[in-house]
Amino acid sequence: MIAGWVREARTAAGLSGTALGARLALELGTERGNTKANISHWENEKHSPNLKQLLAISRVTGRRLPPEILAPMSGAPTDDAALPGNVANALRVVAAEGEDDGFVQIPMVKLRLSAGLTGYQTEPERRDGGTLGMRRTWLERNQYSPSHLIAIYVKGESMEPSLYAGDIVVINTLDTKLVDGAVYAFNYEGEAVVKRLARDAGHWWLTSDNPDQRKYHRKRCQGGECLVIGRVVRKESDRI
Repeated sequence: MIAGWVREARTAAGLSGTALGARLALELGTERGNTKANISHWENEKHSPNLKQLLAISRVTGRRLPPEILAPMSGAPTDDAALPGNVANALRVVAAEGEDDGFVQIPMVKLRLSAGLTGYQTEPERRDGGTLGMRRTWLERNQYSPSHLIAIYVKGESMEPSLYAGDIVVINTLDTKLVDGAVYAFNYEGEAVVKRLARDAGHWWLTSDNPDQRKYHRKRCQGGECLVIGRVVRKESDRI
């Protein structure tokens, strides 16, 4: 229901995903607001906007939030008569921001690393609201602990066509067991990199999926210069 309402509100207002993202940036006061990618995720039920974001969409598009959506998130009754004065297009005033119980918010972060040192520090990634909503059923099915999941943006072209710059990857920091062919986030000489791991000639190698292997050649993973942060367990992308 939420996905359909977001799509209808955007199209009725004559806004593209990019245009709505820009309007939300102004409305919410965030650095970049909610990009086209995030709005696409909302409209395709990859994750859901929270109540604050829904109210902002309503204000920007002039589209009324149906009581069926608003009530479960605000704890208020669904009867239209409960709206102030039952005025058309009125929005119920709520005391606190709510979340969709079907989703768990995973923090979007920037990694801060030092060469040769295990562990890592993070700082919030402010783009796209700072979190990535993951379906609770998916987490439970795969037995992932939300408190050990982080999400980061992919940088560069080395993992194309599997991963593109701007894609989001979810990392399970509890899973650091090396598996041939799996994709991980590494602290490589103090830099956060996302690479596919390969076992060859008795050694572990960081490899790129980009077919231009002369430019994106493999690198030996050994010792303190190559430390596993966690295994990539999911990606979010606009590319089909």
